[in-house]
Amino acid sequence: MPIVVGVRFKSAGKIYYFDPDQTGAVKGDDVIVETARGLEFGEVVVGPREVAEETVVMPLKTVLRKASEEDKRKIAQNHEREKEAFGLCEKKIKEHKLPMNLVDVEFTFDVNKMIFYFTAEGRIDFRELVKDLASVFRTRIELRQIGVRDEAKMIGGIGGCGRPLCCSTFLGDFEPVSIRMAKDQNLSLNPTKISGICGRLLCCLKYENYLYEGERKKKATDGAPRVGARVITTSGEGVVVSLNKKERNASIKLDNKKVIMVPWDDVGDEVEGHE
Repeated sequence: MPIVVGVRFKSAGKIYYFDPDQTGAVKGDDVIVETARGLEFGEVVVGPREVAEETVVMPLKTVLRKASEEDKRKIAQNHEREKEAFGLCEKKIKEHKLPMNLVDVEFTFDVNKMIFYFTAEGRIDFRELVKDLASVFRTRIELRQIGVRDEAKMIGGIGGCGRPLCCSTFLGDFEPVSIRMAKDQNLSLNPTKISGICGRLLCCLKYENYLYEGERKKKATDGAPRVGARVITTSGEGVVVSLNKKERNASIKLDNKKVIMVPWDDVGDEVEGHE
């Protein structure tokens, strides 16, 4: 099995495996690596370890060296140039009257390529814009259209929970999220309640979903009262209005309109009649 290190090029970015190649790179080191785009500067976030060959893309790219102080100064200079390039590209977009929104600019470490990320409603003919940018920066130019989730990840922000966005702080990859997950967790299906600032379903709907999937596979809902059934409790008769599958509790609306939470095992038999 090959020995690899995991390198990340952006905070909360995807982790890529590289061959440490006798460099002695360990977790926390800044390194220069060879990629399909050219030389890149990244941080080792997964220390040397053996992995199965099927989990890596062969042939494995190598870590060229640990980053020097000069390399780090060059990265800082590149970041300053990215800010300048962002402003110039926005100016060119306005000149060409293109219906696109520039999100970010990225240089490769060796400035062999510049990547401009943007969002737009549909396809954009940006060939003239690329020619203008290439004439100014005299390097390879790539314009890449991204979706709203990627835009939120790059820009960042504060979610409805009051914390920084998961996608911009620790989520390396986006995982599929479905409305079924919200239904299984008995959440409100109001779009404003279950959508993030990107307008898509909240990534955090995925976090506890495995518990609900596990319950379905293990038939953990056996013995649960039916939603809508009229049942007997120690506090009187009432109607089951919702179930908390994780805690195995039932919310019951009593005849006096009071709503109580009762463990499934304490719910009595169903009785005739429905509310």
